[in-house]
Amino acid sequence: MKKIYGSAAEALDGVLFDGMTIAAGGFGLCGIPELLLEAIKQAGTKNLTFASNNAGVDDFGIGILLQTKQVKKMMSSYVGENAEFMRQYLSGELELEFNPQGTLAERMRAGGCGIPGFYTKTGVGTQIAEGKEVKVFDGEEYILERGIVADLSIVKAWKADETGNLVFRKTARNFNPPAAMCGKICVVEVEEIVPTGSLDPDHIHLPGVYVHRLIQGEHEKRIEKVTTRPREEA
Repeated sequence: MKKIYGSAAEALDGVLFDGMTIAAGGFGLCGIPELLLEAIKQAGTKNLTFASNNAGVDDFGIGILLQTKQVKKMMSSYVGENAEFMRQYLSGELELEFNPQGTLAERMRAGGCGIPGFYTKTGVGTQIAEGKEVKVFDGEEYILERGIVADLSIVKAWKADETGNLVFRKTARNFNPPAAMCGKICVVEVEEIVPTGSLDPDHIHLPGVYVHRLIQGEHEKRIEKVTTRPREEA
């Protein structure tokens, strides 16, 4: 099966449709599938629901799709650092399904493992629990959370082999693996593609069975918050 494509647009050809749900990797500005997000912007696909830890910033990550009003709903755990996100939500233009961070990651992982739902104590007694089934285990209340199955997963990895086995670097590993798992189709962008068999099996973070399409590209290295101190005079 051919997995390597020449560009983000080619890798998304025939996959995108209006109203779809997309699981996107990334943690802050680390491990964001920026090339695929730009291709979605250029394709003009609209009324999108995104399951993602956050929405990037105004001009990077999912933020670029908020600017073009292509996003209908966000399923997120962190909603800071993005003024347009805040503006659209407060004005009623954007739906928000707020998730505790660990719950969101587990919802993605569960969906990828064929688990339709699970019980957790996180959120019991808060607005998170409103409208959800509650069950008692060992005298403690737990709420039912549904697994997420997305129409498409878009993720960013550091390195891949030609069959799609993936290696992530540091913080990029937080949300990219579960996001990759829960999509019916998974498209991955990487910094480097190496020959099959050259990756140490013990160093592979996500097996290629989850990956359907793969591109290699150049990526921007962003710093979310730059803090410096005054230069000391000699």
